[in-house]
Amino acid sequence: MASDIRLAFSHPSERSIATAGDTPHDRISVRDMVVEADIGAFQAERGHKQRLRFNVVVEVIPFTGPRDDDVDRILSYDRVTEAITHELAAERLNLLETLAERVAERILLEPQALRTFVRIEKLDRGPGALGVEIVRSRRDVAGHLDAMAQEMASARPHPRVVYLSNAAIADPRLSDWLDALEAQPAPLILCVGRPDAAAPQTGHRMTQRRIDLLSIEQNGWCLAARDARAKVVVTRTELDWAMKNGQICVWAPSKIVLDATQGPRAQPGDSVALAAWFAGEMEARELLVIGEDLPETPPVAARAVHPGDALF
Repeated sequence: MASDIRLAFSHPSERSIATAGDTPHDRISVRDMVVEADIGAFQAERGHKQRLRFNVVVEVIPFTGPRDDDVDRILSYDRVTEAITHELAAERLNLLETLAERVAERILLEPQALRTFVRIEKLDRGPGALGVEIVRSRRDVAGHLDAMAQEMASARPHPRVVYLSNAAIADPRLSDWLDALEAQPAPLILCVGRPDAAAPQTGHRMTQRRIDLLSIEQNGWCLAARDARAKVVVTRTELDWAMKNGQICVWAPSKIVLDATQGPRAQPGDSVALAAWFAGEMEARELLVIGEDLPETPPVAARAVHPGDALF
């Protein structure tokens, strides 16, 4: 009995281990995340934010692929904290139980997630921490997942993808253009082409493709040096985080292009067409090309502007 009581009040990670049976899973956890929220069923709680402490453990499918240190192959901690943030912002709730249920369901939408423990405690309602803890598996919430997946798909951000020619990168108006683009109501992702300097030539198609992709990334870093707001990003996980947090991205294409199951037909030398393919993959609301002509049949709404043209 004493052991059962100790386990009931121990961290959810210990409960996960104790209930794993003969097939324990890998786990990720978020410990002691404290946020303020307006929540509670009593009138005295309405209109007053109080501190909530979250402890979450997610059991995940063991990773069996190549150990290549790739953030896109794992369940990111950001997905857990985003689930908490999203459900707190969705509407005011009366019950911690409802909040815990919704957080668990959102976490279990992730393909790697098998089971999750969610503990939420109110820190300002008494002399101690008052809270709830639930455990849910994918099987428990299967009936809700399809509807939630559709909701998440409809809420996915649709960025504005902007291709900058080398002349545009060097233009003294670059920061002014970024000011205008940043003020628009959409995440901003910048794309560039190869630098003007000639890249090494290998005479071999596949190796040349990699060199040309890397030369685009080098040019991306040159753009990042022109304006501190522009951050070079490599992975889809980084892109998703940046779009949700208002960060201007410079797309480094190698990883996403090489990992794509249906990659672009355009070669890196046709960098505007490559940016158009990327805009389609990101379901962009617009492809804006500054300083070059549009590619044929872009997959999203597209327009080109040249020196002297207005951006908007």
